[in-house]
Amino acid sequence: MLETDKLRKADIFSGAAISLFGLWVVGQALKMPMKDSWGGVQNVWFVSPALFPLFVGGIITVLGIALVVNALKTVGVAGLKDTLGWLKSPELILFLRSEAMIRFHAVVVLLSSFVFLNISRIDFFLCSVLFLCAFITMFYLDDPALLVRMLRFYLVGTVGFILWFVLDVPVVLEAMVPYPSDWLTLVFILLYGVYVFHLVRHQPRLRKKYRTGLFLSIAAPFTIGSIFKYFLLVPMPTEGLIVAVMDAVRYWDF
Repeated sequence: MLETDKLRKADIFSGAAISLFGLWVVGQALKMPMKDSWGGVQNVWFVSPALFPLFVGGIITVLGIALVVNALKTVGVAGLKDTLGWLKSPELILFLRSEAMIRFHAVVVLLSSFVFLNISRIDFFLCSVLFLCAFITMFYLDDPALLVRMLRFYLVGTVGFILWFVLDVPVVLEAMVPYPSDWLTLVFILLYGVYVFHLVRHQPRLRKKYRTGLFLSIAAPFTIGSIFKYFLLVPMPTEGLIVAVMDAVRYWDF
């Protein structure tokens, strides 16, 4: 029963987070046109691309609210007060620093930086190699202490990239150096790889895993990306330094 109470208390906050996410999806969907005219043809509301995300966001919101209501029925207002008190206690810091939460933080940081920061600004092949290299080494090596050190190194680099783009440094350098963001990413990949090798250099088992992860992080994007780019003729999300070199080789443009 005690374990059930803990789960229901957690459901209050997870349900609230789910509901907020659903409302965000609905808000984004409402920005889409419900009806418009293309080529002189008037589209009606029931063929709008906004309908599906509106439906999904609405369902997510309702399910999140249902989760909160069900949890409150089990633990009551007193349970909610206890959980709010826990949020103000030192136990929260210990929980956030637990191994499971650190792994969760790593996943959030890696995915967020890849989706919201890198993929729209950096050559697709480079940002994919960076993401896979960091993701594989952090989790495949399966060492909590190393994961923390690698995550810190990656976070420093991510903050550097944020400042790089916020300050419009690429705009200033593009006149002198083509694809400045791609060159910076290439340097960071090399630095990250050297740093991880430094961490595992005295452990043969981890060195072997590191070599495997490094190979996969390079081979996967170039294999799959090349198929889509040159055989299926699908453009990459961002084409920069690596795509320019691959195009030059592919079409022998020298």
